[in-house]
Amino acid sequence: MKLDKDRLYATVFQGDEKDGTTFDQEAYDFWKAYLPEERILKGNKKDNFWEMGDTGPCGPCSEIHIDLRDDTERAQVPGRDLVNKDNPLVIEIWNLVFMQFNRIASGELKPLANKHVDTGMGFERLCMAVQNKKSNYDTDVFQPIIQKIADKCGIAYGARHDSDVALRVVADHLRAVTFAIADGQLPSNTGAGYVIRRILRRAVRYGFTFLGFKEPFITTLVPDLVAQMGHQFPELKAQQTLVEKVVREEESSFLKTLDSGITKFENYCAKLQGTVVDGDFAFELFDTYGFPIDLTQLIASEKNLTVDMEGFQRGLQQQKERSRKDAAVNTDDWVELIAQDTPTRFLGYHQLECECRIVKYRSVTAKNKTFFQIVLDQTPFYAESGGQVGDTGTLDSNSESVAIYNTTKENNLTIHFTNKLPADPSAVFIAKVDADKRQRTANNHSATHLLDHALRHVLGTHVEQKGSLVTAERLRFDFSHFSKLTDEEIVKVERMVNELIRKNLPLQEHVDVPIEEARAKGAIALFGEKYGNLVRVIQFGDAVELCGGTHTSATGNIGFFKIVSEGAIAAGVRRIEAVTGTAAEDILYDCQEQLRKGKEMLNTSNLLQAIQKLSDDNLQYRHKVEEFEKQQTVAFCQELAKEATTVNGVQLLSKVTTLAPDILRQAAYNLRGEANRVIVLGSVFEGKPNLVVALSDDLAGKYNAAQMVRAAGKHIQGGGGGQPTLSMAGGKNPDGVQDAVNKVVKML
Repeated sequence: MKLDKDRLYATVFQGDEKDGTTFDQEAYDFWKAYLPEERILKGNKKDNFWEMGDTGPCGPCSEIHIDLRDDTERAQVPGRDLVNKDNPLVIEIWNLVFMQFNRIASGELKPLANKHVDTGMGFERLCMAVQNKKSNYDTDVFQPIIQKIADKCGIAYGARHDSDVALRVVADHLRAVTFAIADGQLPSNTGAGYVIRRILRRAVRYGFTFLGFKEPFITTLVPDLVAQMGHQFPELKAQQTLVEKVVREEESSFLKTLDSGITKFENYCAKLQGTVVDGDFAFELFDTYGFPIDLTQLIASEKNLTVDMEGFQRGLQQQKERSRKDAAVNTDDWVELIAQDTPTRFLGYHQLECECRIVKYRSVTAKNKTFFQIVLDQTPFYAESGGQVGDTGTLDSNSESVAIYNTTKENNLTIHFTNKLPADPSAVFIAKVDADKRQRTANNHSATHLLDHALRHVLGTHVEQKGSLVTAERLRFDFSHFSKLTDEEIVKVERMVNELIRKNLPLQEHVDVPIEEARAKGAIALFGEKYGNLVRVIQFGDAVELCGGTHTSATGNIGFFKIVSEGAIAAGVRRIEAVTGTAAEDILYDCQEQLRKGKEMLNTSNLLQAIQKLSDDNLQYRHKVEEFEKQQTVAFCQELAKEATTVNGVQLLSKVTTLAPDILRQAAYNLRGEANRVIVLGSVFEGKPNLVVALSDDLAGKYNAAQMVRAAGKHIQGGGGGQPTLSMAGGKNPDGVQDAVNKVVKML
């Protein structure tokens, strides 16, 4: 890299007495061949021992740091004194983790059977060093995008500190979000999708507050990023349209949230007594409406207000504690019964039961419930993956039968979940899969392949699977497509799938096929899935896919396929839910029963004709009702005008009646046409109270109908609103209607 060797430093682990680890002499000796000893520094457990969590693989590490300060600064303070001291120009550019231990639940370190070096290089930091820059954002990696954003907002990079920060945030978050979506992760309210949503919203917020963007703008930057990085990462170009649509939808949604949050804040401030914004209110804005706390603080400062941050932090801490409590899992160490270095042998593609032994087990406590995880030497149980749920069944011995209620994979281990441990874990067992559930699950999994094939045939080859869920009861299939499926398209897809089912196509399974050979055969790979060099190919006729799941032996076993719903789950991503076999039959029988009851209710053999007649009659009667209501309104207005009184120099028309709220509203609207007039009407219609207040235009500055309705609405235990000259309220207390009318009159 042609870096200045005299600016480089290395760190090695000094050891930790509590863990029983010693100084990493081996790494130190390696470095001595390249660096003077005064630039090989000893680091403590915090800086030079890498761990992923409280338990799991870990080990000492050795880092490479570089001092990018000017020579004057270097002469004043040696770089060795600033390593790992958070100096922005004395930075780590590479880290080598020596994975040699496994930390168990007791805290003890156990040597790993297989040791390796895990290297991590900071690409942007290395660019910064190579290009002799003082910031990642000044390198060729970020500057093209930053300049594009600066051009769009009309604020030059380097002009102001706050706008510079915003430009950097937007450029950085644009990359994170674009790559994540292109790699198959869509924004959502949970898990990784929630992280993506938060990152995107943070970028939108910075653009909104500091760069003046009030309309979606990040989506317009996606083509620039694709132009810059699409050659090295072709998936960006392949998924560009999807990324743009998803980002645009998320931006539009959050900009509305920002707008509503600002409105809510303005309404709060209008009633605020004092200069401190309540911390609970600030947390409500943040938690319920997604309104960033720093934006609340900014808007508050513009109004010479402060935010009770202690109250906000208290609410935030309580939320974190609730989340932590919900997510808390206490996992004991594995109890090993058999030494076995190889993974569990999976036999479930071709058999549903087998003899087995327990290799190891452990107990787990989560949400105040204790269960057990068991690893077998061989198993017919399919572990949840690729959208297919895990198998259930039993673990049987001569003395007992233990139910297995789920099967998952963790670190390449097939883990069987049970609510109790066998009395004799060292016994020989028969692992038996629930055959009926497996068959129905396999049928549904094969049906997703046929569905994918049909969608690509009916809609086009742009269709790509974006996710799936396969259970014994139903199947769910997410795919890329940019418009709602028409009824005709849904029927075409169903017909094609059912035709493939009737052909009773046999399952063709090809195991350990080189991935390039599989692609050459037209096998569809799921975007975002990671495949090895050898893959399993599943084929039913022309439908060919890479898949590790379980499948039916022939499509005829699926029986019948029926789509029950189709809709959007994100911009450019649709979701189909469907059922097969008896579940699909049940839908048809239910429809048939509804048709029978409909004919019976309408006393007809031609249901469509009867419904049309009912609709025509209904329209005719509705016209008659509307005409009658017009007459009622006119008569009511005439009656009210005769009963007008004067209050405080204003003509008042008020009455409590039993008319429908629509008639009340129309009457009030008609009567407010004359000057110097206030109309206050109450009614109890079908047991529900209603209140209407209307003002003539000339009184709009003197009174406010919406405020009057809100104040009087308390008497009917309700609320409402509307325009300053015409407002309505509904409620729950019919006995309070007269009091509500009196309240408005009193306000005059």
